Amino acid sequence: MTMRAMELLCLSPDDPKYILDIGCGSGLSGEVLSEHGHQWLGLDISADMLSVAIESEVEGDVLLSDMGHGVPVRPGVFDCAISISALQWLCNADKKCNNPRSRLRTFFASLYNSLCKSGKAVFQFFPNSQDQVEMITESALRAGFTGGLVVDFPHSAKAKRYFLVLFCSGGQQLPAAEGVDLQSEQGTVVMGSKRQSAHGSRHQRKEGNALHKTRRWVLHKKDSQRKKGINVRADTKYTGRHRKPAF
Repeated sequence: MTMRAMELLCLSPDDPKYILDIGCGSGLSGEVLSEHGHQWLGLDISADMLSVAIESEVEGDVLLSDMGHGVPVRPGVFDCAISISALQWLCNADKKCNNPRSRLRTFFASLYNSLCKSGKAVFQFFPNSQDQVEMITESALRAGFTGGLVVDFPHSAKAKRYFLVLFCSGGQQLPAAEGVDLQSEQGTVVMGSKRQSAHGSRHQRKEGNALHKTRRWVLHKKDSQRKKGINVRADTKYTGRHRKPAF
């Protein structure tokens, strides 16, 4: 699985990267990364699994953290991120305080910030339903990612594997799926950035150089400021409404 994730990330031993391994467990994926000359930081919620990784003297660093609480690093640290069989656990509401959509959005937003501008991420996961797939991809889109799903061997019940391939910057081509004759909708599902589609291009302008601020844009901006702890005025029916010209 890790080798396939590296292939989807187009990683090469000649170009070492600093990689975040999400749900690293005992460090099995990290060992593969180290063998190919990459440096990595592993993140996992299980202290016991991380203890096994430390006892095995893995070459990477490990961090005890719940990915549903976000990636606790400064912005732009990592070149890439991988995750093997961990993402689906964010969809489980095993506690009353755990909201899957909220945890997914928090995770993807923090991951987007932790990657460099040309950063990429690949998640291998096992969804229980199509609703989970849609919830995961929607959360990634809202964080600003582009990319899509790569489904290897889509016609096989046993060998079928889901990979969510994400890019921080647009315009990158989604890799081809394995087990299909041609790249098609059955093997790959491309998605665009919901942040761009909802609020328009960053360079979109109206009336000279003024940015056309719609009500949706204003509400999104205020919500982002609230998440950062900034005090903003409460939303009303007048929020985002354009004033008439002065008499």
